[in-house]
Amino acid sequence: MLSFVKYVSLAFFLLFVAPIAVHGALHWQNGWPQSWRQADWSSTGILPAASTHDDALVRVYAARTGRWKGIFAVHSWIVVKERGAPAYERFEVVGWGTPLRINGYAPDGRWFGDEPETVFAADGAEAERLIPGIRKAVESYRYRQQGDYLIWPGPNSNTFVAAVIAGVPGWNAVLPPTAIGKDYPYDGRWLSLTPSGLGFRATLAGYAGLTVGWYEGVELNLLGGVIGVDIRRPAIKLPGFGRIGLPAQDNLA
Repeated sequence: MLSFVKYVSLAFFLLFVAPIAVHGALHWQNGWPQSWRQADWSSTGILPAASTHDDALVRVYAARTGRWKGIFAVHSWIVVKERGAPAYERFEVVGWGTPLRINGYAPDGRWFGDEPETVFAADGAEAERLIPGIRKAVESYRYRQQGDYLIWPGPNSNTFVAAVIAGVPGWNAVLPPTAIGKDYPYDGRWLSLTPSGLGFRATLAGYAGLTVGWYEGVELNLLGGVIGVDIRRPAIKLPGFGRIGLPAQDNLA
């Protein structure tokens, strides 16, 4: 019995504690803004000017959260543009004031000074197919009132994006493993299919869980930290570091 406990403790240290400690040291060394006023929220320019991009567009972005929280987690949001529209629209949930925000920041803006990673990209006909479902899922998101937001284990910004993805049929976007809150049961179910329908997710109120899916790979969630592997697009997933390997979506390579 003691040997079993020892091996479990060692595995927990090597798989969860050590990666977070190493990533924490690197994150601290790079530094971070002391307050939101000091942070850079400006556009990165990774999106073309809407007036020059006639096609419909959908993007999911994720960037490290502010200060020490960036050791563990990212903040994610959704950007859409209808065909011929003169401007982009940005949808997200934040932890102050009324949670649901539309166009609160530049669509491709930095988050607390951190440049966003493109998690999902669709243009043209595929984007046109997704946008009506995205709008409907945003409108029906239940945790939108002041006081609904909970930084951990959720519902938070990543819970919102995960719920919108799940609410759009045929949308196979996959949030990074550092999107803490994505496994919170926004639909109230502890066992459900993954958004693609090609896997399952079991969760204990977001504090622990297991996801197995064709697009998601295998993810073990413990207190928000995720370890896992992806066979379809080879990668490993570690707490703090996130996904290491090929991107989850083909056209992001």
